[in-house]
Amino acid sequence: MLEEKQAMPRARGRPRAYDPDRALAAAMQAFWRLGFAGTSLEELSAATDMNRPSMYAAFGDKRTLYRKTLDSYIATAQQQSARIFDAKVGFAEGLTEFFTAALAWYLPEGGPPRGCYLIATAATECMLDENVKLRLQVALDRFDELIGQRVRQAQAAGELSATVDAAALASMVLGVVHTLALRARAGVARAALEKIIAGAVRAICGPNAGQLPA
Repeated sequence: MLEEKQAMPRARGRPRAYDPDRALAAAMQAFWRLGFAGTSLEELSAATDMNRPSMYAAFGDKRTLYRKTLDSYIATAQQQSARIFDAKVGFAEGLTEFFTAALAWYLPEGGPPRGCYLIATAATECMLDENVKLRLQVALDRFDELIGQRVRQAQAAGELSATVDAAALASMVLGVVHTLALRARAGVARAALEKIIAGAVRAICGPNAGQLPA
């Protein structure tokens, strides 16, 4: 679902010059590993290769920085999800790619299992921060809308029954994504998660999902 932006280390001792996108990506990786409360300012400073004054000047305080990482993650996820759900490919094919791309993000090759950034951090932090709760609610609503729109297109193309509740099915699709995220973070094997993907596509699209028109 997402194509990760790797934060490249910057040589120390140079005049203050930074790439805000890379610094934000590096901060997100720190929050992703440890959560908001567990990530210290020292760890954020080391991750971004910025001293505290520079970090404050660029991003504000720790909570503001965290909110900015959420905005970045949500925007990237929505853009890439929209690209994957291009109506030019069949619904079953797009759904499989959507789940597979999500799994690659949640369980990266050569890296530790991390799950979804929203579930791993915002789902707990929203209990203490109304601003984060609003971001989480809006993100879920937008994903539901994006997937629901693609479901309705599949209905119009005859790939799904016209009697299907598009909004309910969109929530089910997102529920599968959340299952993958949670189980990936818990250390469930990739092969088992891939079976969940295959089963979910068959359950949503029918037993002949592989033969649906492209």
